[in-house]
Amino acid sequence: MIQSAGMVLRGGVRLLQPLLGDDATGDARALMSHVMGVEPGRLTLELSRMLTPQDVSRFEHLIKRRLAREPVSHLIGHRLFWGRRFQVTGNVLDPRPETEVLVAQALQKGAERVLDLGVGSGAILLTLLAEWPGAQGVGVDCSIDALGIAQANAAALGLADRVEFKEGSWFDLVEGQYDLIVSNPPYVTEAEFASLAPEVRDWEPTVALTPGGDGLEAYRQIAKDAAQHLNPGGRLLLEIGPDQAAAVMQLLSKAGFKDLDVTQDFDGRDRVISAQIAL
Repeated sequence: MIQSAGMVLRGGVRLLQPLLGDDATGDARALMSHVMGVEPGRLTLELSRMLTPQDVSRFEHLIKRRLAREPVSHLIGHRLFWGRRFQVTGNVLDPRPETEVLVAQALQKGAERVLDLGVGSGAILLTLLAEWPGAQGVGVDCSIDALGIAQANAAALGLADRVEFKEGSWFDLVEGQYDLIVSNPPYVTEAEFASLAPEVRDWEPTVALTPGGDGLEAYRQIAKDAAQHLNPGGRLLLEIGPDQAAAVMQLLSKAGFKDLDVTQDFDGRDRVISAQIAL
């Protein structure tokens, strides 16, 4: 039986509704847009189009995967961040809107050399390089699979000639000094990990989510070595969990950082710590 995209879409929404509630429509529309190869903003104009049996089968398969709590970004292969499309898979964290707070803070002052620790998909570093046409960057990650995604994103954004990626742990392979060091490190505590949404806990890389214990181990490593890799007046920007500001600021203060400040996200939660070294 030949069906229109609108008919098939409504069926998908009905299946997702009991699990996702108000999010069911948006997720189903994103999957339908992907199957039809149209921009999400144009989908309404295309809902009268008749789908091929192959398209219906693809859509229904994606709905089944979404019912298993696989993230939409994994199903369609990308996520928007700061207005740009980034490839994502289960090998990297899904770029989140709250991380854009870190980008906004970084852009308040220019930088020529940028280091991103735990670069993942490259969303933070590549966004900054795209906004600063003269800047150069280095991205470090312990996952070779994550670095492959970051390299693909750099190429897609035309930034491959201004960025270098290194496989390693924090500062192990880092050389030289930078004007800005950024990081969205694993910070979920061991106790909190089990309560994460299934889309996060079961589908994103555990190593990028939690270091175990109190969730602060990455900040200890960064605080210990960051100053020696910053130029005079250089900045350090770290994304944090909502309850970690005091602990992370104490670590940075003991390491000699000054001008410590915390910025809230769109929901009023502590999200980014900024710090500087002395001029």
